Amino acid sequence: MPSAVLVHGLYHQPEHFIQVAEGLRAAGVDVVAPELHRGSLAADTAAVQAAVDRLAEPPLVLGHSYGGSVITGLRGVGRLVYLAAFVPDAGESAAGLGGASSQLKSAIVPQHDGSTCLDPSRAVGALYADCPEHLAAWAVGLLRAQATGCGRGVPERQSWRHAPSSYIVCTKDRAIDPELQQVMAARCDSVREWQTGHSPFVGRPELVIGLALELLGVPDAPGRPDVAA
Repeated sequence: MPSAVLVHGLYHQPEHFIQVAEGLRAAGVDVVAPELHRGSLAADTAAVQAAVDRLAEPPLVLGHSYGGSVITGLRGVGRLVYLAAFVPDAGESAAGLGGASSQLKSAIVPQHDGSTCLDPSRAVGALYADCPEHLAAWAVGLLRAQATGCGRGVPERQSWRHAPSSYIVCTKDRAIDPELQQVMAARCDSVREWQTGHSPFVGRPELVIGLALELLGVPDAPGRPDVAA
């Protein structure tokens, strides 16, 4: 059975991938979506590594946004997919590469315990501007507080140097500058562009499902995106 590991970004949860996970499972893919929010990049990476190690075969691993920093530190993966994600090189962090856009930064609200959360009204515009209203409301409702410092974490290795890698540039992204995405995408083996905002797994899950099935070699994959390679 082909397998996929879906790695969410800051403030998000595995539930944000539910539509993608259900579509892949319906096509016969074993899907795991680990919970991050472990307090540091190293701890988040260890949690995902544990999920990868439990699978029988090296999986396709998709990282979204900050999730790109997480998957960069993994071992034993079959393929990496960076979805509007950070691709750090040695000594680099997501924050050091450019981090969040000014629009997303304006949505960050400090909390008394040192964590931060996102202002729901501003989060919609930054993360889900191109999503149907009801899906954007659902996704915002799932957002949770985030420990500080994860975005400044530096991966211990660069898995994109050792495994096949694909980058998806989201050209209408308001959370991570598409021009920055293009720079990071040059580190990957292949690049595609989607005319979407930051969160196609919410508004256009069929794109993510189709791409994953294509890369996994699942025949007759439904909903494969017709995008530039």
